[in-house]
Amino acid sequence: MDESLRISPRAFWGPALPPAAEAEWFRDSAGLPDQDPGPEKTIEEGVNWLCLAQDHSPTQDGGVARHFSLLSGWGASYPETTGYIIPTLLEVARLRRDNALRQRVKRMLDWLVSIQFPEGAFQGGHVRDLPKAPVTFNTGQVLIGLAYGMREFGNEYRPAMLRAADWLVATQDPDGAWRKHPSPYAMAGDRAYDTHVAWGLLEAARNEHDGRYTDAALANVRWALTQQAPNGWFNNSCLSDPKNPLTHTIGYSLRGVLEAYRHSKDPALLSACRKTADGLLTALRPDGFLPGRLNRNWWGSVSWACLPGTAQIALCWLILYRFTGNLAYRDGAFAANRYVRRTVKTNGQPETRGGVKGSFPVSGEYGPYEFVNWACKFSIDANLMELTVRRHEDPNARADRDHFRRSL
Repeated sequence: MDESLRISPRAFWGPALPPAAEAEWFRDSAGLPDQDPGPEKTIEEGVNWLCLAQDHSPTQDGGVARHFSLLSGWGASYPETTGYIIPTLLEVARLRRDNALRQRVKRMLDWLVSIQFPEGAFQGGHVRDLPKAPVTFNTGQVLIGLAYGMREFGNEYRPAMLRAADWLVATQDPDGAWRKHPSPYAMAGDRAYDTHVAWGLLEAARNEHDGRYTDAALANVRWALTQQAPNGWFNNSCLSDPKNPLTHTIGYSLRGVLEAYRHSKDPALLSACRKTADGLLTALRPDGFLPGRLNRNWWGSVSWACLPGTAQIALCWLILYRFTGNLAYRDGAFAANRYVRRTVKTNGQPETRGGVKGSFPVSGEYGPYEFVNWACKFSIDANLMELTVRRHEDPNARADRDHFRRSL
Protein backbone atom coordinates (compact mmCIF):
# COMPACT_ATOMS: atom_id res chain seq x y z
CA MET A 1 0.00 0.00 0.00
CA ASP A 2 1.28 3.46 -0.94
CA GLU A 3 2.44 5.14 2.27
CA SER A 4 0.66 8.34 1.20
CA LEU A 5 -2.62 6.48 1.75
CA ARG A 6 -1.84 6.24 5.46
CA ILE A 7 -2.37 9.95 5.90
CA SER A 8 -5.64 10.49 7.77
CA PRO A 9 -8.57 10.93 5.34
CA ARG A 10 -9.53 14.01 7.31
CA ALA A 11 -6.65 15.75 5.57
CA PHE A 12 -8.66 15.44 2.35
CA TRP A 13 -12.28 15.48 3.49
CA GLY A 14 -12.08 17.68 6.59
CA PRO A 15 -13.17 17.05 10.17
CA ALA A 16 -16.78 16.28 9.18
CA LEU A 17 -15.98 12.93 7.53
CA PRO A 18 -18.67 10.52 8.77
CA PRO A 19 -17.42 7.76 11.10
CA ALA A 20 -18.47 4.99 8.68
CA ALA A 21 -16.48 6.57 5.86
CA GLU A 22 -13.41 7.03 8.04
CA ALA A 23 -13.67 3.44 9.28
CA GLU A 24 -13.87 2.15 5.68
CA TRP A 25 -10.84 4.21 4.74
CA PHE A 26 -8.77 2.77 7.59
CA ARG A 27 -9.93 -0.75 6.72
CA ASP A 28 -8.88 -0.34 3.11
CA SER A 29 -5.57 1.30 4.02
CA ALA A 30 -4.59 -1.96 5.72
CA GLY A 31 -4.88 -3.74 2.36
CA LEU A 32 -7.17 -6.44 1.02
CA PRO A 33 -8.50 -9.01 3.50
CA ASP A 34 -7.08 -12.50 3.02
CA GLN A 35 -10.52 -14.10 2.90
CA ASP A 36 -12.13 -14.75 -0.49
CA PRO A 37 -15.88 -15.31 -0.02
CA GLY A 38 -16.02 -17.25 -3.30
CA PRO A 39 -18.23 -16.80 -6.35
CA GLU A 40 -21.45 -18.26 -4.93
CA LYS A 41 -21.48 -16.12 -1.79
CA THR A 42 -20.47 -13.01 -3.74
CA ILE A 43 -23.34 -13.54 -6.18
CA GLU A 44 -25.85 -14.19 -3.39
CA GLU A 45 -24.87 -11.11 -1.39
CA GLY A 46 -24.60 -8.97 -4.52
CA VAL A 47 -28.13 -9.83 -5.65
CA ASN A 48 -29.41 -9.03 -2.16
CA TRP A 49 -27.63 -5.67 -2.31
CA LEU A 50 -29.16 -4.80 -5.70
CA CYS A 51 -32.62 -5.64 -4.33
CA LEU A 52 -31.92 -3.40 -1.35
CA ALA A 53 -30.80 -0.64 -3.71
CA GLN A 54 -34.09 -0.91 -5.57
CA ASP A 55 -36.08 -0.81 -2.33
CA HIS A 56 -34.12 2.13 -0.88
CA SER A 57 -33.95 4.42 -3.88
CA PRO A 58 -35.18 7.79 -2.54
CA THR A 59 -37.35 8.16 -5.65
CA GLN A 60 -39.23 4.90 -4.89
CA ASP A 61 -40.07 4.35 -8.55
CA GLY A 62 -38.92 0.78 -9.26
CA GLY A 63 -35.48 1.79 -10.47
CA VAL A 64 -32.21 0.84 -8.78
CA ALA A 65 -30.46 3.45 -6.63
CA ARG A 66 -27.29 4.64 -8.29
CA HIS A 67 -25.18 4.07 -5.17
CA PHE A 68 -24.92 3.95 -1.45
CA SER A 69 -22.54 6.66 -0.26
CA LEU A 70 -20.76 6.54 3.07
CA LEU A 71 -20.96 10.35 2.95
CA SER A 72 -24.57 10.98 1.92
CA GLY A 73 -26.58 7.73 1.84
CA TRP A 74 -28.62 6.28 -1.02
CA GLY A 75 -28.63 7.94 -4.45
CA ALA A 76 -31.67 8.28 -6.70
CA SER A 77 -32.65 5.69 -9.33
CA TYR A 78 -30.29 5.50 -12.31
CA PRO A 79 -31.91 4.65 -15.67
CA GLU A 80 -28.69 3.74 -17.50
CA THR A 81 -27.52 1.05 -15.12
CA THR A 82 -30.99 -0.16 -14.20
CA GLY A 83 -31.22 -1.00 -17.90
CA TYR A 84 -28.27 -3.34 -17.94
CA ILE A 85 -28.90 -4.72 -14.46
CA ILE A 86 -32.04 -6.30 -15.93
CA PRO A 87 -30.25 -9.14 -17.83
CA THR A 88 -28.18 -9.97 -14.74
CA LEU A 89 -31.16 -10.35 -12.45
CA LEU A 90 -33.16 -12.24 -15.08
CA GLU A 91 -30.31 -14.76 -15.33
CA VAL A 92 -30.20 -15.20 -11.56
CA ALA A 93 -34.00 -15.50 -11.44
CA ARG A 94 -33.84 -18.21 -14.11
CA LEU A 95 -31.13 -20.15 -12.27
CA ARG A 96 -32.99 -19.90 -8.96
CA ARG A 97 -36.47 -20.24 -10.46
CA ASP A 98 -37.18 -17.13 -8.41
CA ASN A 99 -40.42 -15.48 -9.51
CA ALA A 100 -40.15 -12.74 -6.88
CA LEU A 101 -36.83 -11.61 -8.39
CA ARG A 102 -38.38 -11.82 -11.85
CA GLN A 103 -41.18 -9.50 -10.72
CA ARG A 104 -38.60 -7.05 -9.38
CA VAL A 105 -37.15 -6.90 -12.86
CA LYS A 106 -40.59 -6.22 -14.29
CA ARG A 107 -40.93 -3.21 -11.99
CA MET A 108 -37.60 -1.93 -13.34
CA LEU A 109 -38.84 -2.32 -16.91
CA ASP A 110 -42.16 -0.61 -16.21
CA TRP A 111 -40.35 2.34 -14.66
CA LEU A 112 -37.97 2.66 -17.61
CA VAL A 113 -40.85 2.64 -20.09
CA SER A 114 -42.59 5.34 -18.03
CA ILE A 115 -39.64 7.76 -18.35
CA GLN A 116 -38.80 7.17 -22.02
CA PHE A 117 -38.86 10.32 -24.15
CA PRO A 118 -41.48 10.26 -26.93
CA GLU A 119 -38.79 10.00 -29.62
CA GLY A 120 -37.41 6.85 -27.93
CA ALA A 121 -34.34 8.13 -26.08
CA PHE A 122 -33.51 8.10 -22.37
CA GLN A 123 -31.99 10.77 -20.18
CA GLY A 124 -28.48 10.98 -18.84
CA GLY A 125 -27.63 10.90 -15.15
CA HIS A 126 -29.90 9.78 -12.34
CA VAL A 127 -33.62 10.38 -12.55
CA ARG A 128 -33.53 13.62 -10.55
CA ASP A 129 -30.82 15.27 -12.66
CA LEU A 130 -31.73 18.40 -14.62
CA PRO A 131 -32.00 19.32 -17.37
CA LYS A 132 -33.39 16.06 -18.70
CA ALA A 133 -31.87 15.55 -22.14
CA PRO A 134 -31.63 12.53 -24.46
CA VAL A 135 -28.24 10.79 -24.32
CA THR A 136 -26.97 8.17 -26.75
CA PHE A 137 -24.99 6.09 -24.29
CA ASN A 138 -27.73 5.85 -21.68
CA THR A 139 -30.30 4.96 -24.34
CA GLY A 140 -28.11 2.09 -25.53
CA GLN A 141 -27.78 0.69 -22.02
CA VAL A 142 -31.52 0.83 -21.38
CA LEU A 143 -32.06 -0.79 -24.79
CA ILE A 144 -30.13 -3.84 -23.59
CA GLY A 145 -32.63 -4.21 -20.74
CA LEU A 146 -35.66 -3.63 -22.95
CA ALA A 147 -34.49 -6.29 -25.42
CA TYR A 148 -34.03 -8.83 -22.63
CA GLY A 149 -37.34 -7.74 -21.12
CA MET A 150 -39.14 -8.41 -24.39
CA ARG A 151 -37.61 -11.88 -24.61
CA GLU A 152 -38.65 -12.63 -21.03
CA PHE A 153 -42.07 -10.99 -20.81
CA GLY A 154 -43.25 -10.73 -24.40
CA ASN A 155 -44.40 -7.93 -26.68
CA GLU A 156 -45.37 -5.62 -23.81
CA TYR A 157 -41.87 -4.10 -24.05
CA ARG A 158 -41.51 -4.29 -27.84
CA PRO A 159 -42.77 -0.75 -28.63
CA ALA A 160 -40.34 0.86 -26.17
CA MET A 161 -37.48 -1.29 -27.49
CA LEU A 162 -38.26 -0.33 -31.09
CA ARG A 163 -38.48 3.38 -30.28
CA ALA A 164 -35.09 3.31 -28.57
CA ALA A 165 -33.42 1.29 -31.34
CA ASP A 166 -34.94 3.43 -34.10
CA TRP A 167 -33.78 6.62 -32.37
CA LEU A 168 -30.21 5.30 -32.19
CA VAL A 169 -30.24 4.41 -35.89
CA ALA A 170 -31.69 7.79 -36.84
CA THR A 171 -29.15 9.79 -34.81
CA GLN A 172 -26.01 7.92 -35.92
CA ASP A 173 -23.41 9.80 -37.94
CA PRO A 174 -22.47 8.53 -41.44
CA ASP A 175 -19.11 7.17 -40.24
CA GLY A 176 -20.77 5.02 -37.55
CA ALA A 177 -20.03 7.22 -34.52
CA TRP A 178 -22.68 8.89 -32.38
CA ARG A 179 -21.94 12.57 -31.77
CA LYS A 180 -25.29 14.35 -31.63
CA HIS A 181 -26.43 13.48 -28.12
CA PRO A 182 -23.41 13.14 -25.79
CA SER A 183 -23.65 12.86 -22.03
CA PRO A 184 -23.37 16.16 -20.17
CA TYR A 185 -21.50 14.23 -17.46
CA ALA A 186 -18.56 13.20 -19.67
CA MET A 187 -15.99 15.19 -21.60
CA ALA A 188 -16.90 16.24 -25.13
CA GLY A 189 -15.55 14.37 -28.13
CA ASP A 190 -15.60 10.98 -29.82
CA ARG A 191 -16.27 7.90 -27.70
CA ALA A 192 -14.90 4.47 -28.54
CA TYR A 193 -16.85 3.04 -25.61
CA ASP A 194 -20.09 3.60 -27.54
CA THR A 195 -19.54 0.04 -28.79
CA HIS A 196 -21.57 -0.76 -25.66
CA VAL A 197 -24.42 1.15 -27.35
CA ALA A 198 -23.91 -0.98 -30.45
CA TRP A 199 -24.42 -4.04 -28.25
CA GLY A 200 -27.90 -2.72 -27.39
CA LEU A 201 -28.75 -2.58 -31.09
CA LEU A 202 -27.49 -6.13 -31.56
CA GLU A 203 -29.80 -7.30 -28.78
CA ALA A 204 -32.71 -5.54 -30.49
CA ALA A 205 -31.70 -7.19 -33.77
CA ARG A 206 -31.86 -10.60 -32.09
CA ASN A 207 -35.51 -9.92 -31.33
CA GLU A 208 -36.50 -8.30 -34.61
CA HIS A 209 -34.07 -9.72 -37.21
CA ASP A 210 -33.84 -6.13 -38.44
CA GLY A 211 -30.82 -5.59 -40.65
CA ARG A 212 -30.84 -1.86 -39.94
CA TYR A 213 -30.01 -2.49 -36.31
CA THR A 214 -27.20 -4.92 -37.14
CA ASP A 215 -25.78 -2.62 -39.80
CA ALA A 216 -25.76 0.38 -37.46
CA ALA A 217 -24.15 -1.61 -34.66
CA LEU A 218 -21.39 -3.03 -36.85
CA ALA A 219 -20.77 0.38 -38.41
CA ASN A 220 -20.12 1.79 -34.95
CA VAL A 221 -17.79 -1.06 -34.02
CA ARG A 222 -15.85 -0.63 -37.27
CA TRP A 223 -15.54 3.08 -36.52
CA ALA A 224 -14.38 2.34 -32.95
CA LEU A 225 -11.63 0.10 -34.30
CA THR A 226 -10.18 3.14 -36.10
CA GLN A 227 -9.50 4.37 -32.56
CA GLN A 228 -7.61 1.19 -31.60
CA ALA A 229 -3.82 1.32 -31.50
CA PRO A 230 -1.75 -1.64 -32.78
CA ASN A 231 -1.26 -2.82 -29.17
CA GLY A 232 -5.04 -2.88 -28.56
CA TRP A 233 -5.31 0.34 -26.51
CA PHE A 234 -8.25 2.59 -27.46
CA ASN A 235 -8.06 6.32 -28.04
CA ASN A 236 -11.11 8.31 -26.93
CA SER A 237 -12.20 5.69 -24.43
CA CYS A 238 -12.70 7.61 -21.21
CA LEU A 239 -15.17 9.86 -19.43
CA SER A 240 -12.57 12.41 -18.39
CA ASP A 241 -8.96 11.58 -19.35
CA PRO A 242 -8.44 10.13 -22.85
CA LYS A 243 -4.70 9.67 -22.27
CA ASN A 244 -5.31 7.54 -19.17
CA PRO A 245 -8.67 5.82 -19.64
CA LEU A 246 -10.52 4.07 -16.86
CA THR A 247 -10.63 0.29 -16.95
CA HIS A 248 -14.40 0.78 -16.70
CA THR A 249 -14.64 2.46 -20.08
CA ILE A 250 -12.00 0.18 -21.60
CA GLY A 251 -14.25 -2.65 -20.44
CA TYR A 252 -17.22 -1.06 -22.20
CA SER A 253 -15.22 -0.72 -25.43
CA LEU A 254 -13.97 -4.31 -25.34
CA ARG A 255 -17.34 -5.85 -24.46
CA GLY A 256 -19.06 -4.09 -27.35
CA VAL A 257 -16.53 -5.47 -29.84
CA LEU A 258 -16.87 -8.93 -28.28
CA GLU A 259 -20.64 -8.84 -28.73
CA ALA A 260 -20.18 -7.74 -32.34
CA TYR A 261 -17.92 -10.77 -32.87
CA ARG A 262 -20.46 -13.05 -31.16
CA HIS A 263 -23.11 -11.74 -33.56
CA SER A 264 -21.09 -11.65 -36.79
CA LYS A 265 -18.34 -14.25 -36.26
CA ASP A 266 -16.02 -11.89 -38.17
CA PRO A 267 -12.47 -13.09 -37.35
CA ALA A 268 -11.14 -9.53 -37.65
CA LEU A 269 -13.28 -8.55 -34.66
CA LEU A 270 -11.97 -11.46 -32.61
CA SER A 271 -8.41 -10.43 -33.48
CA ALA A 272 -9.16 -6.86 -32.34
CA CYS A 273 -10.57 -8.15 -29.05
CA ARG A 274 -7.50 -10.27 -28.44
CA LYS A 275 -5.18 -7.31 -28.94
CA THR A 276 -6.96 -5.39 -26.20
CA ALA A 277 -7.32 -8.40 -23.92
CA ASP A 278 -3.63 -9.27 -24.29
CA GLY A 279 -2.61 -5.70 -23.50
CA LEU A 280 -4.76 -5.71 -20.39
CA LEU A 281 -3.11 -8.94 -19.21
CA THR A 282 0.25 -7.18 -19.17
CA ALA A 283 -1.14 -4.69 -16.63
CA LEU A 284 -2.53 -7.35 -14.27
CA ARG A 285 -0.63 -8.09 -11.06
CA PRO A 286 -0.47 -11.71 -9.82
CA ASP A 287 -2.84 -10.84 -6.96
CA GLY A 288 -5.48 -9.60 -9.44
CA PHE A 289 -4.87 -5.87 -9.01
CA LEU A 290 -5.49 -3.89 -12.19
CA PRO A 291 -4.71 -0.16 -12.03
CA GLY A 292 -7.86 1.93 -12.43
CA ARG A 293 -6.35 3.96 -15.29
CA LEU A 294 -4.02 2.69 -18.00
CA ASN A 295 -1.96 4.71 -20.48
CA ARG A 296 -1.33 3.84 -24.11
CA ASN A 297 1.52 1.48 -23.14
CA TRP A 298 -0.80 -0.40 -20.77
CA TRP A 299 1.06 1.01 -17.79
CA GLY A 300 -0.95 1.91 -14.71
CA SER A 301 -1.15 5.63 -14.02
CA VAL A 302 -2.90 5.42 -10.62
CA SER A 303 -2.43 3.39 -7.45
CA TRP A 304 -6.10 2.44 -6.98
CA ALA A 305 -8.31 -0.12 -8.69
CA CYS A 306 -11.55 0.78 -10.47
CA LEU A 307 -13.56 -2.22 -9.27
CA PRO A 308 -16.32 -2.17 -11.90
CA GLY A 309 -13.63 -2.04 -14.57
CA THR A 310 -11.76 -4.98 -13.04
CA ALA A 311 -14.96 -7.04 -13.01
CA GLN A 312 -15.88 -6.06 -16.58
CA ILE A 313 -12.47 -7.03 -17.89
CA ALA A 314 -12.53 -10.32 -15.98
CA LEU A 315 -15.82 -11.12 -17.68
CA CYS A 316 -14.40 -10.21 -21.11
CA TRP A 317 -11.39 -12.45 -20.51
CA LEU A 318 -13.70 -15.34 -19.60
CA ILE A 319 -15.82 -14.79 -22.73
CA LEU A 320 -12.62 -14.80 -24.78
CA TYR A 321 -11.46 -17.95 -23.04
CA ARG A 322 -14.68 -19.60 -24.15
CA PHE A 323 -14.06 -18.46 -27.72
CA THR A 324 -10.36 -19.33 -27.87
CA GLY A 325 -9.41 -21.77 -25.12
CA ASN A 326 -6.47 -19.50 -24.18
CA LEU A 327 -5.70 -20.34 -20.54
CA ALA A 328 -4.09 -16.94 -19.92
CA TYR A 329 -7.52 -15.32 -20.25
CA ARG A 330 -9.07 -17.77 -17.81
CA ASP A 331 -6.32 -17.43 -15.24
CA GLY A 332 -6.23 -13.64 -15.47
CA ALA A 333 -10.00 -13.50 -15.01
CA PHE A 334 -9.90 -15.79 -11.98
CA ALA A 335 -7.24 -13.58 -10.36
CA ALA A 336 -9.17 -10.38 -11.12
CA ASN A 337 -12.40 -11.87 -9.80
CA ARG A 338 -10.67 -12.93 -6.58
CA TYR A 339 -9.35 -9.40 -6.13
CA VAL A 340 -12.82 -7.87 -6.39
CA ARG A 341 -14.38 -10.56 -4.19
CA ARG A 342 -11.90 -9.86 -1.41
CA THR A 343 -13.17 -6.26 -1.26
CA VAL A 344 -16.77 -7.42 -0.69
CA LYS A 345 -18.16 -7.65 2.85
CA THR A 346 -20.49 -10.58 3.54
CA ASN A 347 -21.55 -9.41 7.00
CA GLY A 348 -22.23 -6.14 8.76
CA GLN A 349 -24.51 -3.29 7.79
CA PRO A 350 -26.96 -4.15 4.97
CA GLU A 351 -26.18 -0.93 3.08
CA THR A 352 -22.66 -2.15 2.40
CA ARG A 353 -22.96 -5.93 2.74
CA GLY A 354 -22.65 -7.45 -0.73
CA GLY A 355 -22.06 -4.08 -2.40
CA VAL A 356 -19.00 -3.29 -4.50
CA LYS A 357 -17.16 0.00 -4.17
CA GLY A 358 -16.26 2.21 -7.09
CA SER A 359 -12.60 2.10 -6.09
CA PHE A 360 -10.25 0.17 -3.88
CA PRO A 361 -9.19 1.73 -1.65
CA VAL A 362 -12.51 3.48 -1.03
CA SER A 363 -10.91 6.93 -1.37
CA GLY A 364 -9.86 6.25 -4.98
CA GLU A 365 -10.85 8.66 -7.71
CA TYR A 366 -13.68 6.56 -9.16
CA GLY A 367 -16.84 6.78 -7.02
CA PRO A 368 -15.00 7.72 -3.82
CA TYR A 369 -16.75 6.44 -0.69
CA GLU A 370 -19.52 4.94 -2.84
CA PHE A 371 -20.85 1.44 -3.41
CA VAL A 372 -22.11 1.76 -7.00
CA ASN A 373 -24.78 -0.46 -8.49
CA TRP A 374 -22.95 -1.19 -11.75
CA ALA A 375 -19.88 -2.48 -9.91
CA CYS A 376 -22.12 -4.98 -8.13
CA LYS A 377 -23.83 -5.93 -11.41
CA PHE A 378 -20.54 -6.56 -13.24
CA SER A 379 -19.17 -8.52 -10.29
CA ILE A 380 -22.22 -10.80 -10.36
CA ASP A 381 -21.83 -11.30 -14.12
CA ALA A 382 -18.13 -12.13 -13.85
CA ASN A 383 -18.68 -14.59 -11.02
CA LEU A 384 -21.58 -16.28 -12.79
CA MET A 385 -19.28 -16.79 -15.77
CA GLU A 386 -16.49 -18.07 -13.52
CA LEU A 387 -18.86 -20.67 -12.06
CA THR A 388 -19.87 -21.72 -15.57
CA VAL A 389 -16.25 -22.14 -16.61
CA ARG A 390 -15.31 -24.04 -13.47
CA ARG A 391 -18.27 -26.41 -13.74
CA HIS A 392 -17.57 -27.21 -17.37
CA GLU A 393 -13.93 -27.89 -16.58
CA ASP A 394 -14.76 -30.21 -13.70
CA PRO A 395 -13.47 -33.66 -14.75
CA ASN A 396 -16.76 -35.10 -13.53
CA ALA A 397 -18.79 -32.80 -15.79
CA ARG A 398 -20.36 -34.41 -18.85
CA ALA A 399 -19.31 -31.71 -21.33
CA ASP A 400 -15.70 -31.50 -22.39
CA ARG A 401 -13.94 -28.23 -23.07
CA ASP A 402 -14.45 -28.37 -26.84
CA HIS A 403 -18.18 -28.94 -26.43
CA PHE A 404 -18.23 -26.01 -24.00
CA ARG A 405 -16.78 -23.68 -26.63
CA ARG A 406 -19.16 -25.01 -29.28
CA SER A 407 -22.12 -24.31 -26.97
CA LEU A 408 -21.75 -20.62 -27.87
